[in-house]
Amino acid sequence: QVYLVESGGGLVQAGGSLRLSCAPSARISRYVMGWFRQAPGKEREFVSAVTWTGQNTYFADSLKGRFTISSDNAKSTVYLQMNSLKTEDTAVSYCAAKQDTFIVSEVMAERESWYDYWGQGTQVTVFS
Repeated sequence: QVYLVESGGGLVQAGGSLRLSCAPSARISRYVMGWFRQAPGKEREFVSAVTWTGQNTYFADSLKGRFTISSDNAKSTVYLQMNSLKTEDTAVSYCAAKQDTFIVSEVMAERESWYDYWGQGTQVTVFS
């Protein structure tokens, strides 16, 4: 019964930046919020994840350094700041949430099946 709404996607020139937001329809507690993306013809891949406290963050190795993730616990909202965007970053980005969790690891956060809720996705298109 919890729905996630992504926003912030759009069309951006290579080298530019976008900030994605993911907000649930209702406040959730003790959550982990993750971001995944899927390019046409490719499997969905893990991007990043963060705990509600911001204490723990996880990133795909290939994206570490360009993307940052943060959480606003009061709003149960997570942000993904994407910098130095490349055309290869063109994809539909999805947010996912796992609530009421006390145990988290990078292995858990990278697994799609671990999450409770998913958003509908937001398109990120990067042009040269």
